Amino acid sequence: MKNIDDLMTSAAELAERGLSKGEIADELNVSRETASWLVERSDGPQTTPEQDVSGGPEDIHVDWSAIGRDSNRLWHIGSTMADLLLKQGEEVDLTIGIEKAGAPLATAVARELDTDLATYAPRKHQWDDDDMADLGGTFSRNFAGIRDRECYVVDDTITSGTTMTETVQAIREQGGEPIACVVLVDKQGVSDIEGVPVYSLVQVIRVGNDE
Repeated sequence: MKNIDDLMTSAAELAERGLSKGEIADELNVSRETASWLVERSDGPQTTPEQDVSGGPEDIHVDWSAIGRDSNRLWHIGSTMADLLLKQGEEVDLTIGIEKAGAPLATAVARELDTDLATYAPRKHQWDDDDMADLGGTFSRNFAGIRDRECYVVDDTITSGTTMTETVQAIREQGGEPIACVVLVDKQGVSDIEGVPVYSLVQVIRVGNDE
């Protein structure tokens, strides 16, 4: 399990490689606020167990690299995610993966469901310190078209729901119709986004008193 120092080190390494804060958030499966905080903290002295790391955003880090680094495990997880989507029927012929991490999962899901494949790069990949409202996501032209098609949406993690919401809206703007979404981990416990059902293999629920 990564501790806070490990995450700061990872954030610093990714920043040195030229990744935006949005891409770092995607790589570490944390919110944009957490990614920004990690990068800013990594610029200064590293913390020790005795040091205070309070003041950071509340978040949960999800490390699913044990799945991602093994193609056989990835295929089995994709098959399980596809099984959740079958609740919606078998007529959908397009699966859309949210880049980066959602793309390989969507590939496994698409193979299991025998659908075409498309990918969407969300605007957060361009985000660093600029206003997100000025940015836009894109569908890759190397994959299937969206217009006039029903589709499934696949990603690895829902952190705030912003990226999934953006993707659903982008699909509709392109003339497509999202039927259902599926993720590995849902940190928010959402049942739907923009009226589209959301399924997850794992839901994270915070238990405790808010003070």
